[in-house]
Amino acid sequence: MFRTIMYCNKCGTENPDVAYFCKKCGDAFGGDEEETRVAERVKTGSDTPSNPNRNAGEDVRWSEATRIFAINPTVKFVALGYVLAVIAAFALVVLLTAFVPGFVPLIGVVIGLLLLLVPVYYHVQAKMVRYSLMDTTIEIDLGLVSRTTQHIPLRRVQDVTVTASIWQRMLGYGDITIDNASEDGGKVVLDNIDMPKKYADMILRQMRALDR
Repeated sequence: MFRTIMYCNKCGTENPDVAYFCKKCGDAFGGDEEETRVAERVKTGSDTPSNPNRNAGEDVRWSEATRIFAINPTVKFVALGYVLAVIAAFALVVLLTAFVPGFVPLIGVVIGLLLLLVPVYYHVQAKMVRYSLMDTTIEIDLGLVSRTTQHIPLRRVQDVTVTASIWQRMLGYGDITIDNASEDGGKVVLDNIDMPKKYADMILRQMRALDR
């Protein structure tokens, strides 16, 4: 058996097929633009493996949507930041000890810890973001403990491009820019991705697969 689910064109949120308004943004369905609909299989009856904890006749449902990849922003530049912070702290302590009479080494340790706060900040930021490619959507999860998720339907994506600065190319990472054709418009950037061309190609292949 199959049922149909519907993605909001405005925010990408999944809604029941019978919904008249998006449960997240309130946008009305059934306008001039076609909503994104995806078939979802419902497994019931004899197709369901025996489960002693399941009540007789209970339907077991699952979505056929699969996660193609899930990645976090790279931490290569963060690792470089840790190294530079340690070197800078050591050099600063040596200079202050040599040229400042009565300099207390403990102060140098405190300065070194303060310098390390910079790469720590960017390290935490990288861990707060996750980019996922699903069958029909791109998902952007934000947050470390409490997370929010942005859904971008692949059928609303117009183009995918890869950009990289000189420093990004030297370290082997870059940005993936997604042109989003939803009402919000604009571009969505997946920042600081290792091997960005590989993942951009995977997104384009999945877009082509949906168009067949």
